[in-house]
Amino acid sequence: MGYEENKTEDTRMTESRIEGRNAVLEAFRSGRTIDKLYVLDHCQDGPVRSILREAKKHDTIINYVRKERLDQLSETGKHQGVIAVSAAYDYAEVSDILEAAAVKGEPPFVFILDGIEDPHNLGAIIRTANLAGAHGVIIPKRRAVGLTPTVAKTSAGALNFTPVAKVTNLTAVMKELKEQGMWFVCADMDGTSMYDLNLTGPIGLVIGNEGEGVSQLVKKTCDMTASIPMKGNIDSLNASVAAGVLAYEIVRQRMKKG
Repeated sequence: MGYEENKTEDTRMTESRIEGRNAVLEAFRSGRTIDKLYVLDHCQDGPVRSILREAKKHDTIINYVRKERLDQLSETGKHQGVIAVSAAYDYAEVSDILEAAAVKGEPPFVFILDGIEDPHNLGAIIRTANLAGAHGVIIPKRRAVGLTPTVAKTSAGALNFTPVAKVTNLTAVMKELKEQGMWFVCADMDGTSMYDLNLTGPIGLVIGNEGEGVSQLVKKTCDMTASIPMKGNIDSLNASVAAGVLAYEIVRQRMKKG
């Protein structure tokens, strides 16, 4: 990221966490990507208002929390009422993902992740997306993990090559992409067997939350649902494993067509 550690007595920056009013304000103004901001509830003095203005300008998620929560999150004990959580990598735009497909002369292949909360799962899925030749990954801004250091580590370097876009509204983005010729398939136990579906062309693979799966609104926006045949005694696969299985069925069909 290129942002040096603040070594003043009352603030400290780690790879993903920035503590102290001056450090947080400087991070916003330097253009650093901030995923979340934690602010002491009811704190509205001048410096905090300045930080909140910057956060709103950058569309950062703001969480108002009690002092006990800030103390729990703090690694210095001197957070001064504000802690920012920064992304380990910068996010891309959805247009960057489409451009990556155009440069390669390939129909877009995109992963849409609906509420993945486990950073190990997100990192593993980004790694799979890279190896499967996907042009990028789209994640939601809320109720999902961002590009934390754990995600970066688990991706095993894939974040250096696979753009990840973070959007406010998944369904709105999906509808926009549909207008550009893409269609979407989501993983669902009650769907049609993936072997019976045509998964070629410009496609978005939608993977849902680890516990609840794909949300109803996102599922309704999809064009079809795909199930993975399972013969064992348990009823579902880990989200990152399911993403890998479906992704490589898409790869198989694209290679066969090509």
